[in-house]
Amino acid sequence: MNAGQTVFSQLMDHLPSYEFQKCVERYRGDAHHRGFSCRDPYLAIAFAQLTYRESLRDIEACLGATKENVLLERRYSHPVDKSTGVHSDQTVVLATIGSASAYPDTLRRVSYFDAVTGKRLVFLTNNFTLPALIIAQIYKQRWQVELFFRWVKMHLRIKAFYGTSENTVKTQIWIAVSIYVLVAIVRKRLGIEASLYQILQIFSLTLFEKTPILQALQEMGCDNDLGDICNQLNLFDL
Repeated sequence: MNAGQTVFSQLMDHLPSYEFQKCVERYRGDAHHRGFSCRDPYLAIAFAQLTYRESLRDIEACLGATKENVLLERRYSHPVDKSTGVHSDQTVVLATIGSASAYPDTLRRVSYFDAVTGKRLVFLTNNFTLPALIIAQIYKQRWQVELFFRWVKMHLRIKAFYGTSENTVKTQIWIAVSIYVLVAIVRKRLGIEASLYQILQIFSLTLFEKTPILQALQEMGCDNDLGDICNQLNLFDL
């Protein structure tokens, strides 16, 4: 029944057009489009995602723990609720001549006591918008954030962002995540035993072939040739 359909087309058949359009209408996604509907760029980015390569643009965060040899001069102290674990929230500047010349702007120093570990932690950031407690909590969750981006690099394989605006970056990442979930859904519906990693590898080579998905997977010998990647991080392994 898949005669004439490419593997890519068969995969996209599992994405209900009706549900997709309901989301578009709910958020007025097509309100300002010129010649292209929301589904057009979605399919384009989905195809790029499935034919991935090996890199992800670095995402920087201006948040870190202070080192003992960093000399800081306090300018202001801000009120804090010490019952939350935050001991101080200060506006500071770098004190040494070389450092001050390289970065003359003010910084924020947040001191936090972690009742679980019994450690006093000090964070240095240029973010003056978030509450001090949120700054501390973000840093405490840094390992989970690192695991998430490791998963993104390993599975989504975004080579480069197609734009620099916040909306463009978010759109590309969410489309990549949705494609990963779509492949997981297809894997479960069709009863495919191969891992998601293996399936994605095969799809990257067979998207233009007019072959039933199951046949494409069997012909590529996914159970033998690619092997079982036992150390892959699985987020949506259904």
